[in-house]
Amino acid sequence: MTQEIWVVPFFGQGHLLPSIELCKHIASRNLRTTLIVPSDCSSAVPSSISQYPLLEIAELPSSPSPLQQHPGSDPLLPPHGHHNQMAESLEDLISARSLNPVSRKPACVIVDVMMSWNLEVFAKYEVPTIGFFTSGACSAAMEYAMWKAHLDDLKPGEIRLLHGLPEEMALTDSDLKSRPHMPPGGRGGGPPGPGGRGGGPGGRGGGPPGLGGPPGPMGGFPRPPGDTGPSKMMGPPKAGAPPPWLEEAKSSIAYMINTCDALEHPFIQYLVDQVKKPVWDIGPLLPELYWKSIGSLLHDHEIRAGRRSNVTEEEVVSWLDSKPPGSAVYVSFGSEVGPEMEENRHLANALEALNRPFIWVIQPGSGRPGPPPGFSEGGEPSAETEKDDIPLDFDKRVGGRGMIIRGWAPQLLILSHPSVGGFLSHCGWNSTMEAIGRGIPFLAWPIRGDQNNNAKLIVKHLKIGRMISDDLSQMIKKDDIIKGIESLFADEDVKSRAALLGAKFKHGFPASSVESLDAFRDFINQKAVV
Repeated sequence: MTQEIWVVPFFGQGHLLPSIELCKHIASRNLRTTLIVPSDCSSAVPSSISQYPLLEIAELPSSPSPLQQHPGSDPLLPPHGHHNQMAESLEDLISARSLNPVSRKPACVIVDVMMSWNLEVFAKYEVPTIGFFTSGACSAAMEYAMWKAHLDDLKPGEIRLLHGLPEEMALTDSDLKSRPHMPPGGRGGGPPGPGGRGGGPGGRGGGPPGLGGPPGPMGGFPRPPGDTGPSKMMGPPKAGAPPPWLEEAKSSIAYMINTCDALEHPFIQYLVDQVKKPVWDIGPLLPELYWKSIGSLLHDHEIRAGRRSNVTEEEVVSWLDSKPPGSAVYVSFGSEVGPEMEENRHLANALEALNRPFIWVIQPGSGRPGPPPGFSEGGEPSAETEKDDIPLDFDKRVGGRGMIIRGWAPQLLILSHPSVGGFLSHCGWNSTMEAIGRGIPFLAWPIRGDQNNNAKLIVKHLKIGRMISDDLSQMIKKDDIIKGIESLFADEDVKSRAALLGAKFKHGFPASSVESLDAFRDFINQKAVV
């Protein structure tokens, strides 16, 4: 009988999309694959999965989403009722499979490391689990090394090497400074967390993941129900303790990471050396059409249809076609985070002063705490969405030199267009990989969680970008942005390295990741024989 694999993603597009691509890769290796999602998320799963006969969706009863919690709660953290309900639903599903003479328990479950409260369910039924990182190896490795480095005594001006990691990833006191943020955009104003490094309730701060930082693919993440004490929820553990992802997933038999050897070899190797278990690089987990369209424009509507925006793809292509090659800067902070409202005004003033073509994606409610406002029934941004805290006449002042996209942007198309010469980005992992594969250099403006380490990977290790500022604990202002964009576009070395790195993906999905996925298949089949 064909082995069955379950995949359980964390909440949010940044976790669901790579999980879907992972399912496709697994199903194509003759392993029956089931993606487990709440029913209210099933509409986000593309119809293209029907092309994979061994891939199916199992819907769990929905419960209130993280964005429907009471005011003031962290919209990234599911309420504890959600923990309980999802764990119970998973237990019902696996129990039914165990009792059914036709079906059987899965051979293993691939669990997003931020879904750790479900691990007890699988342990109860003796189903092995594999920890899945939707972010990269650098973020996980940095977090692990930072816990071991006893950073509480890091002095101003001191450079602290992280044993086992490249020298350029050494930390300074400025790396540990960051203002707290409140998703989906602005930063919170909570009291400092432990050690005065900034924070909020329960020691939640805006510092690097693992140091009381806000939740991210590698940062602190929700504990099981009943484990709600502030020090346990988000506060840093005792010096020398392992990072939360390792502690929560210590029962996992292996790990999968959404990356590839060409991008993060030393960080993958570091994790292999530390965890003493198989670590498979199985990414970048981007749509199949992304790899097939290298060298040409990729139209997002062929992959992700039905998104709401104030522009069409045709309008975006027409605007880009009118600009010289490599001249335009693309500005986007993803769908969940953004600068402060005041920083958005500085960004608007900088883009106006630069006299350079730009596309600026502004998400609903960017720079404001709490859940983002939605769109009207007709698909146009709502009145609240229009309140984006940039000058009312900004669109007129920049004219055809700038394109303002409110809502969803066809990012894959934009990054694949030859007119785009730089990407001002929050360094979310999906966006990072999409741009690297197209040879686009970065101006890094990380906001929270793993983005800080992703930015360090881009700037210090890969050397394909620059930082927006040397001190992210201070407000980013107009002059920082102007200087950053001008220096990025003038840096021929950075542009050349970005192009060379992008060229490594010209043949498509990385061979090292193909080998890792094959190794995973063989691993599962061998365990079945044993």
